[in-house]
Amino acid sequence: MSASRRGLQHDVRHFDLVIIGTGSGNSIADERFADWDIAIVEKGVFGGTCLNVGCIPTKMFVHTADVAAAPRAGGRLGVDLSLDGVRWTDVRDRIFGRIDPISEGGRRWRAEENANVTVYEGTARFVGPKTLDTGTGEVITADRFVIAAGSRPVVPDVADLASVGYHTSDTVMRLDELPRRLTILGSGFVAAEFAHVFSSFGVEVTVVARSDLLLRHEDAEIAARFTSVAAEKWDVRLSRKAVRAERASDGSVRLHLEGPDGAEVVVSDELLVAVGRRPNSDLLDLAATGVELHPDGRIVVDEYQRTSVEGIFALGDISSEYQLKHVANHEARVVQHNLLNPTDLKASDHRFVPAAVFSSPQIASVGLTEEQAGARGIRYVSASQAYASIAYGWAMEDTTGFAKVLADPATGQILGAHIIGPQASSVIQPIIQAMSFGLDARTMARGQYWIHPAMPEVIENALLNLPLD
Repeated sequence: MSASRRGLQHDVRHFDLVIIGTGSGNSIADERFADWDIAIVEKGVFGGTCLNVGCIPTKMFVHTADVAAAPRAGGRLGVDLSLDGVRWTDVRDRIFGRIDPISEGGRRWRAEENANVTVYEGTARFVGPKTLDTGTGEVITADRFVIAAGSRPVVPDVADLASVGYHTSDTVMRLDELPRRLTILGSGFVAAEFAHVFSSFGVEVTVVARSDLLLRHEDAEIAARFTSVAAEKWDVRLSRKAVRAERASDGSVRLHLEGPDGAEVVVSDELLVAVGRRPNSDLLDLAATGVELHPDGRIVVDEYQRTSVEGIFALGDISSEYQLKHVANHEARVVQHNLLNPTDLKASDHRFVPAAVFSSPQIASVGLTEEQAGARGIRYVSASQAYASIAYGWAMEDTTGFAKVLADPATGQILGAHIIGPQASSVIQPIIQAMSFGLDARTMARGQYWIHPAMPEVIENALLNLPLD
């Protein structure tokens, strides 16, 4: 590859490759790119959403919350336990005491130990075709760009919200102290996970949802079961619209709602806004370089992760309909291959994308829901199996969990699976493997041993119950 050179105008440095964002995009430039002149631009902290404010810290909090919640579940098993207290700052500092050095170490490694990589720390925006203002006072150009700039929390249009002060998933994990009461505005996975975390730590949690279900994008039966279980633990307000926020003289937050029974007010010490995330494409002025966008702001890419502009790729939350780290990592590997092998392109595989919600109970899903299969006119059969019907479910005295499997009645090909219950995110993995490698339901159920008594028996029995042709 060419060495660094000056562009057409004075003080414009030219690169072989520019990567915008240091989440999954940061993994692209490995030793195979040692002779490429590369720029990496980051507007925030190194490591992206997953490392700093997403998957990793939240699951460290979730695991701690699971431990804190264990005494409450012990009574029905004949074990009397109590939670003596939660040292919030110790929990917080233990978690970020591990994460922050990783982020800083990644930044330092790129900036100081990669001779072929130049790091710019600023908010990038395009100012012309393949011409980028790095946000540091320097404009650069490149032959190729990878846009992996991620997403950020959506802030809803609620009167006076900005002046009241609120938290998002970016900030709530670094609170100085646990609130006594927390209102969570939102009904998706972020809301569900933080509701579990804070309620397990003894916080009185109120969840405010616009829809009539929590986790409404899940299979309808799964969402209904989760909503029912959640309502027993949290103050769940469904079918509500937040219209105004205010900070009272005592410091509390008052969130004014409109609901089925008229106006109401929720009072708490802190407010967490968790209504979704939006791609950061609007920060980049992509029109200046000609990159096409979907109406929702996602960058349009083809199966090879190429945008509408030759030489510009995109991956992760900024282009994908799946806001999932494992998808962004997969797409980064695809982009990496296609940069190195432009005559032998590889396509991304989004056929069987799994997802999990690390709340209590856990939820995991892959493939079609019954609602999606019906809407698309796909012939299917389904079978469900309760955790309470398997030996390990008895051991746990679980009364709410179940697994559902969908399959083609003629071929037995598995079309989807949805699980709510303990360890759902692990229990679903054999189904993901079966779908990915074309293993049909009959062969999967009877062609291998299933450890008894173990959690995956809930999958085995659901497969055996499928009413196949």
